[in-house]
Formats: sequence, structure tokens, C-alpha cells
Amino acid sequence: MLQSLNSLLGKWMPFLTPISVVIGVLASVYLQPLAFLVPWIFAFMTFAGSLNSSFGSLKHAVTHPLPIFLALGILHIIIPVWAFGVGNLFFQHNPLIITGLILAVSIPTGITSVIWVTMYKGNISLALAIILIDTILSPFIVPATVALLIGESVHMNVFEIMKGLFLMIVIPSLIGMLINQFMKPNSLKKVSSNISPLSKLGLPIVIAINSSAVAPYLKQIDFEFIQITIVMLFIAISGYLFSWWGGHLLKLKETETVSLIFTGGMRNISAGAVLAVSFFPPQVAVPVIVCMLFQQLLAATQGQLLSFKANKKEKESVSM
Repeated sequence: MLQSLNSLLGKWMPFLTPISVVIGVLASVYLQPLAFLVPWIFAFMTFAGSLNSSFGSLKHAVTHPLPIFLALGILHIIIPVWAFGVGNLFFQHNPLIITGLILAVSIPTGITSVIWVTMYKGNISLALAIILIDTILSPFIVPATVALLIGESVHMNVFEIMKGLFLMIVIPSLIGMLINQFMKPNSLKKVSSNISPLSKLGLPIVIAINSSAVAPYLKQIDFEFIQITIVMLFIAISGYLFSWWGGHLLKLKETETVSLIFTGGMRNISAGAVLAVSFFPPQVAVPVIVCMLFQQLLAATQGQLLSFKANKKEKESVSM
């Protein structure tokens, strides 16, 4: 039953995400009191996702550092600066929206990106190494990025943000990796397969509860909201494009480029929503919540493009 649920949730996750946002807005009165559960649910999701990660992934990072540096550069320099520029172009009189745009692209790469990397035959060890390193560095990178680009225009408690990232991401990840290191493979596979559907079920719950916290803003579908949605979508697509170009310019292997595309394009957006709701004014969370609507759909679209490219290449090789 758990495996059937896992398969069903994986198939429908791109559609469950926007549905969860709608449920969160409509049922905000009932869901807002449950906000205290979100960090714990998210910590469990991180733990479940990291059970398939091992410290051996770091070996690949040390011996083949170029793709790692490229991924981190795209994730934490190119895209945040790009978001800052685009944000100031459209929302120069609203530092809270600009902060939300930057926060949405400053958080670490999404753990779920490894699922897409696996599906489209990317370099899994490279993806795991990027996720691992980015996760460990996130408590320092995220507050520093927001502080450098936003300055004092928006107040934030750096210590609390770092503590939240450690509790929600770093510590659960390290525990999961330690279990991966010392548990027997068959037992680990059984535990991971049983926990995975519960972890996937946690994602729509987190999204719904976080959406309830910013329901007043999401209920107002005005010109500014539509503008935020379009700008956030454009920035999210840019992450994939910069990753494509980076892999092409540095002539990475095809498997490495696939890993770069998904790790560079996706974000641990649920963690960003938790941070935004917990440590910033509510309006900051709007771009982050909006990004949840299309992150999985964009990943699926990129996968289709990769499949199209692979099929075209295969047909050309057959015809020759």
C-alpha cells in the first residue's frame, strides 16, 4: 500500500503543489494554528530525502570540483544577483517583494532534484554532492546573500534564520547520511521505501499550512500579484537556462549537464517558505509561495525537453 501511495504521489506531485496552495488559502482559519508543526514536518522530509545520500558523494566533489563550483556559482551568485536586478526593475518601491524574490533563489538546491536527475539519467553522485555541500553551507549563505543584496531595508534575525536552517536541513541531513553509512543496504532500502511516501505526503501539508499564513495576499489577485507571478516564473526559468548554458560553455558531460540543470534550476522552496513565514514580514513570503506553484511543473517541462533532445540525437545517429 505504501509503495502504491508513493508512486501515486510522485506522479501527481506537480499538480498537488498548486492544489495545496489553494487549500491553504481557502482553509487558512483552520490551518494557521498548525504552523508550529511545519519545521518538524520539514525536518522529517529532509531526513527521508537524505537517507539515499552518503558521505562518499563528497569524494566525487573533491576529485571533480568544476561542476560543483559551477552549480554553487549559479545557485548563489548568478541567480540571486539576476533576481535582484529583475526585482528592482519591476518592484523598486517595494523592498519586501524584492526580498521575497531573492530569498526564493538563495535557499539551497531542492533535495527532490535528485529524483529528476535519476529519471533523466544524470550523474546521481554529482547531484548528491551538490545537494550535500549546498545544504551544509546554507545556514551561512542564505542570510549573507539576503543581507548583502537587501542591506538594512528589511529587518531579519540572522541568528534565528541560521538556527532554523540547521534544525530543518543540516541536522536531519547528517542523521540520514549517518544511517546510510552504517545501516545494511537491504535494511536501508526497506526503511527508505517505507518512509518515502510519508515524506511526499508531508510536502503538500507544509505548502498548505505555509499558504494559510499569507492567505490575505494570495486572495487578492490584483495587478501586483500577477506581476509577481510572471516575474518569479521568469526568474525560475532563468535558473534552468543559466544551468544549460553553463554546462554547454564548460563542455561538461551530458550526464553532468543533466545534474546541473535540475540542481541549478530547483530550490528547496518549502524551506524558503518556512523561513519567509517565520522570520520575515508576510509580504516577503508571497513570491516564495508563488514559486511553489510551478517549480515541479518546470522540472517536468525540462525533463520533456531533455527527452526530446535525446530522442532527436538518437534518430540522427540511426539515420547516419
